[in-house]
Amino acid sequence: MKRADLYIRVSTDEQADKGYSQRDQEERLRRYCDHNSIVVGQVVYEDYSAKTFNRPEWIKLLDTLKKKSSRTNVLLFTKWDRFSRNAGDAYQVINILKKLNVEPQAIEQPLDLSIPENKMMLAIYLAAPEVENDRRALNTYYGMRRAKKEGRLMGRAPYGYVNKISENGRKYVDPKEPEASNMKWAFNEMAKGIFSASQIMEMMNRKEGKSAKLSAFLAGLRNTAYCGKIFVEQYNEEEAHFVPSIHEPLISEELFEKVQNIMDGNVNPARPNVKILSDDNLPLRGFLICPECGHLVTGSASTGHSKKYYYYHCQSPCGYRYKAEVINNKFLEVLQAIEMRESIKKYLRKVLKQNFEKFISNPQPERKKILLEIDGLNSRLKSARNKLLEDVIDDDEYLEIKTDCKDQIEKLESNLTKVNDKKKIDFPKLLDHALSNIINLAKVYSDGDIDLKRKIISSIFPEKLEFFENHYRTIRANVLLSYIYQINNKLGAEKNRKESELSPLSGLVPRTGIEPVLLRTGV
Repeated sequence: MKRADLYIRVSTDEQADKGYSQRDQEERLRRYCDHNSIVVGQVVYEDYSAKTFNRPEWIKLLDTLKKKSSRTNVLLFTKWDRFSRNAGDAYQVINILKKLNVEPQAIEQPLDLSIPENKMMLAIYLAAPEVENDRRALNTYYGMRRAKKEGRLMGRAPYGYVNKISENGRKYVDPKEPEASNMKWAFNEMAKGIFSASQIMEMMNRKEGKSAKLSAFLAGLRNTAYCGKIFVEQYNEEEAHFVPSIHEPLISEELFEKVQNIMDGNVNPARPNVKILSDDNLPLRGFLICPECGHLVTGSASTGHSKKYYYYHCQSPCGYRYKAEVINNKFLEVLQAIEMRESIKKYLRKVLKQNFEKFISNPQPERKKILLEIDGLNSRLKSARNKLLEDVIDDDEYLEIKTDCKDQIEKLESNLTKVNDKKKIDFPKLLDHALSNIINLAKVYSDGDIDLKRKIISSIFPEKLEFFENHYRTIRANVLLSYIYQINNKLGAEKNRKESELSPLSGLVPRTGIEPVLLRTGV
């Protein structure tokens, strides 16, 4: 009595098609075996495409058939397209099965392969599904290409958009909030050239509470769909090109191109050579240089028995390594040393307020200058108009003068608006807030998140710091804070100073715990 293994295959895209369900195939195969007195061996279910024989369950089945213990005589399936949709591969596998004394057979398309003429029918059975697949794929490609040419965004909507269907059944994409605003923010931050793409992604992840992958984020920054352009790839003699999208762009083309230039390295961004870290234990990473070799100091954690221990260390062979806790605490002492005294606040507030009112808050001279320039351009435009009427200049010359004057007038009017807006600044309120932060600088630093801490460090110390022998040293600090520190030191010694002597415009005095970097020789 013959023994048959049943091979039941349904690819993912055929699951819903009538007549292709696994249960239906199994019922027909078992009925065929009952009618023909064939013993059913193993039943193999495959959920994979028939374009190749690189299918997981088929590979297992073939390995079983190759074993000496196998007593299978026939391999049954409903149709030849369940076996394969690639004629070339099918003939090779049929030859392998023949060598194993296993006859492949489709119960609904039976063929006696010992008859040579039947091989022609086999070729038709195998080729027809392959042709059908190729035609379907080609039609799908043509349809998608036509949709792209119409400006439609195909497939799953990118981050910031959502797929929708209109009342007439037409698919489209629409901006989705807050994702759309997040992506606009990311492009604008990238265009500034201050942070890298990975840093911007980390900030966006913290804001959203998600964990996006860098590869997907970088692909998004390269996606022209965000600026309203759909890419149509090259096909035959038609060159690749872009078409305007029918969906609403999130950013302008100018902003998109600026970001591409920065990512391609064509623009030298004003990006500091530091990294944003989510770890609050290493805020000074990227701001320290090694006192031994001068290289940038990094930081990392070592895992102990019960907790992690953080260190700042140099990556060069010099071996510089220091506990992060010590360096961080010493830096906090430095901030406490340069905090402004409360008694100085009212004097400094008075000086800065006077300077603001004298040089900034009174816009009349600047406003008058802009208005005079606008009047001059209008006079030039009027003169050109008269020369045109008198045939002194032709139309092209007049249009050139008119365009030039109009552009300059628009810029000046924009500057005039900015000058007028200066009156709206609540300078006393901003000044009080800033001075309060300087008075409580160490507390503001301690209570702030990692981003705020790094902003404070970079604003106070424009150049790198060294930590050596339990103290800091640097080339220079922020000039304003240096002056504040000097006032703190000298005010106590000279209590009877005049108001003019309290001006911050005085010499620099070295700070406690901060000393200038000594010049090295041989470096």
